[in-house]
Amino acid sequence: MASKIPINYLLSPIRYSAVNVPVLKCFAPALFCRYASGLSRKDYKARDQPKKKKKQRKEFKNQSLRDTVQYSLCDAMRYIRAFEVGRNPTSCKYDLAVRLRTAKNGPVVRNRVRLPHAVNTSLRICVICPPDSPSAAQARNAGATLVGEETIFDAVKEGRIEFDRCICHVDSAQKLNKAALGRILGPKGLMPSSKTGTITKDIAGTVKGLVGGSEYREKLGVIRCAIGQLGFTPEEMQRNVRAFVGEIKKDLALLSDRIGKDIHEVVLSSTNAPGFSLNGDFRSPTSPPTRDLGVL
Repeated sequence: MASKIPINYLLSPIRYSAVNVPVLKCFAPALFCRYASGLSRKDYKARDQPKKKKKQRKEFKNQSLRDTVQYSLCDAMRYIRAFEVGRNPTSCKYDLAVRLRTAKNGPVVRNRVRLPHAVNTSLRICVICPPDSPSAAQARNAGATLVGEETIFDAVKEGRIEFDRCICHVDSAQKLNKAALGRILGPKGLMPSSKTGTITKDIAGTVKGLVGGSEYREKLGVIRCAIGQLGFTPEEMQRNVRAFVGEIKKDLALLSDRIGKDIHEVVLSSTNAPGFSLNGDFRSPTSPPTRDLGVL
């Protein structure tokens, strides 16, 4: 028979526990477990069960264009130029973003396009080849700013990277690897590679392609590229946009039929302006004269 609880235990101001109340020893685990851990039995069971993973989308999410306000090219340029008032026109450029309907684990579109009207005219190109070779002379005539081997290797190791693109001749590829510049040039995207076509025999043709060309690469389902300078006329912008979008369509057509990739939206923006979705028209009935959009 269980013993009775003495009256002094009930009147005592101390906290009751399994130590000072013997009758609670058999009930202590059930009474005190929640206060010690902060979890109920239901929470204990839920903790032991594996958590359900959220279902992830297989494709990048794109906003529906049904309720999106879209603009003609001239109207988009008009509003963008309003945002760029007072800015240095040489430091501001038009940017084009092409959103794709594509799977997250699909192949990445990457290429180079030569726009009808060059955007970056101050591109500094470095060519790694024997300084006294015919390829060096061709590189200088094509517009290369730096030509050589050991002098360029030493400058890069000292931290003096005075070029925006780097090309290497096939005959100098072995010397480039021995110089171990990959850790310096690789993170900056300047390391020559045969995959990107920057290790080549046709030095002159590659340099000419880079001088007036622009590189682009898909990232998170979007391809971005500087498409024009702020002083470009609408006609010049139209030719550049057509050339860029047309090149992307060619890249998509080369992919397998099982890979679903197509263009969802084309957005025009600038350095300091928001993006304006384009509807494919050159101008609208309310667009200003094209001659007014080409004057800074």
